[in-house]
Amino acid sequence: MGRELLVREAKAAALARMEDAARTESEFKAVVTQWNHNDKNRERRERYHEIGRPNAEMLHWDRQDPNDEKGKMKDELVTVIPRPLDHEWWRQQLRGDFIDTIFDCPHELHELIGDAPISKLLYDLSENQKEILYYSAIRQHSNARIAARRKQTDRNIRKTLALLLKTTREKLAAQTRYNISNGLHITHVQRAFLLWYDEENAKTIDSGDNR
Repeated sequence: MGRELLVREAKAAALARMEDAARTESEFKAVVTQWNHNDKNRERRERYHEIGRPNAEMLHWDRQDPNDEKGKMKDELVTVIPRPLDHEWWRQQLRGDFIDTIFDCPHELHELIGDAPISKLLYDLSENQKEILYYSAIRQHSNARIAARRKQTDRNIRKTLALLLKTTREKLAAQTRYNISNGLHITHVQRAFLLWYDEENAKTIDSGDNR
């Protein structure tokens, strides 16, 4: 432990000397490159301790094709065939992370989100909105399947989901702009979302003017 501390201190001192000695553009670029390298190493170490939801849907997969990474889901086999052992769901269980399992429910949807503003937006949704969003975004069910579950029409589900996404994005964009105007920190993802949202709004306005 003492040796590792000495190594870190020596590297920090060397970087400080590089910064003090930098005079030309190439020397400043070398300093930036070293900082980027240090940041990547730090982020990699932090990821070892992070608990996150993967992009893959958290479903009970019935893998029929061994070459198929995800497989398909069969309703009648959900309670019979468990998720494959290499699925992220089991990896979380083996790590002692039971958050996705405990809150794998439409009415606890906000507990699956680590971002506080987004979690608050989901918490404020009605129970019907939470259910539709859960089965659409988390379980990746089609609108027709959600409609059959709720005994509604496919068109009704599409309209409800479209309105839900529209109002949620409006609130999130307003919250992000508020954070920027007040000098609060925002993530790269939030900044990218705001740029995308403004571009989509500009397209909508342009299409409306051209009618």
